[in-house]
Amino acid sequence: MSRRTLRLNRAIQQEISRLLEKDLNDPRLTSLISITEVSITEDLRHVRVYVSVMGDSATQTETLEGFRAASGFIRKEVSSNLKMKHAPEFDFEYDDSIERGAAMLKLIDQVTGRD
Repeated sequence: MSRRTLRLNRAIQQEISRLLEKDLNDPRLTSLISITEVSITEDLRHVRVYVSVMGDSATQTETLEGFRAASGFIRKEVSSNLKMKHAPEFDFEYDDSIERGAAMLKLIDQVTGRD
């Protein structure tokens, strides 16, 4: 992955986080949400956004639906604020790495006998 792509991934992640905090008014996007990773293709046409959500599976599903509903707004805002030639398509996916990490730590604590 090129340095330019890495910088753009980080900038898009920051911009989506800013939009989430200030501009997105969808009630499905009000829980504790974290943008864990952003990955843009080399041709800069598609962006995959990994989202972590605190809550049950219904909350996670609603949050992804909220992001999908707001993807047009996010697309327009990100491309104009970052002055991109082409507005990329956004795909939002749930990232369960935080839950898997917590489960792994719990297993380690059980094996070592710590409470």
